Amino acid sequence: MGLDFTAIDFETANGFRGSPCAVGLTKVRGGVVVEEASWLMRPPENHDRFDHHNVRIHGIRPEQVAGLPRFGELFPEIGAFIGEDILAAHNAAFDLGVIRSALEVSGLAGPAYDYVCTVMLSRRCYSLVSNSLPYAAEEAGVPLVNHHDAAEDARACAGILIDIAARNGAGSIAELHLSLGLAVSRQPAFDPLLDPLSKASQSALEALAGGAGAVAPVRAYQPGWPEEGANPLPNAFADPGHPLFGQTVVFTGELAIPRPEAKIRSAEFGARPESRVTARTTVLVVGDGFVAADLRSGRLTGKARRVLELHERGRRIEVLSEGEFLQMVGGHIPSAAIA
Repeated sequence: MGLDFTAIDFETANGFRGSPCAVGLTKVRGGVVVEEASWLMRPPENHDRFDHHNVRIHGIRPEQVAGLPRFGELFPEIGAFIGEDILAAHNAAFDLGVIRSALEVSGLAGPAYDYVCTVMLSRRCYSLVSNSLPYAAEEAGVPLVNHHDAAEDARACAGILIDIAARNGAGSIAELHLSLGLAVSRQPAFDPLLDPLSKASQSALEALAGGAGAVAPVRAYQPGWPEEGANPLPNAFADPGHPLFGQTVVFTGELAIPRPEAKIRSAEFGARPESRVTARTTVLVVGDGFVAADLRSGRLTGKARRVLELHERGRRIEVLSEGEFLQMVGGHIPSAAIA
């Protein structure tokens, strides 16, 4: 078996994972891109509100998808393109979560998928201060001109996996993961008549039933140092394949969610939250509207500058934006906080 897989990338209309409005797919055979597909779509019914934050990121507006098939109508075509392939995604917890939640709120069954995460592989095989898609794509020699275009992002993800396999002399995904001591993850099949809803879908449906929508309330700005709160112990039963599992996470800057809540969320996925950058720190989550491009512009907090200094000395510490962090843990930045 050669290096065969399908890379996938979703864009969503709002903070709920089950609101896909675009998908890009890139099929690879023997380490070579052989086919691509992409669709715009209407998100599932009742979950098709477009938030300002999401539109600002990907540029897709509700009028562009008005009248198009919904995710549930397109899923047979999407599933047929994937076939029996292993899926690859950059932050796969998000993209596989999109499939699961969108199926759940559409009342549709879905197959099991084996998948790999190029964020995890980038951490193992590159030495980058940010493993966001543009940085990893640049390291892999893959041009990424229009980040957050689903087709381009899927193509970049495929290029990253092809490059990492080549650097490790691996001829297949199984061989690559064996050489790195990693296991291919699996999302189980879903039957709406038998299986419970995911936490993300439960929360979204409860919000709709309560008339509150899916947007969390925005806390009032409070000057001064953010409240750190306690540092909960990591969940020992979390998925080892999650990108936060086993990481030591520190938060800096003004977050759109309370910092104690951010610590709880990280611990649920197996991370160890701490309050300051130390020799143990492996991930720094930066608020204040930070994006990965700010690493080059210099718009950084003191903690982030400290991380850059340590990285230059050979310490492997990764910088995440709050948006990337919340994508990993299933949350989102309330649109009113960044409008």
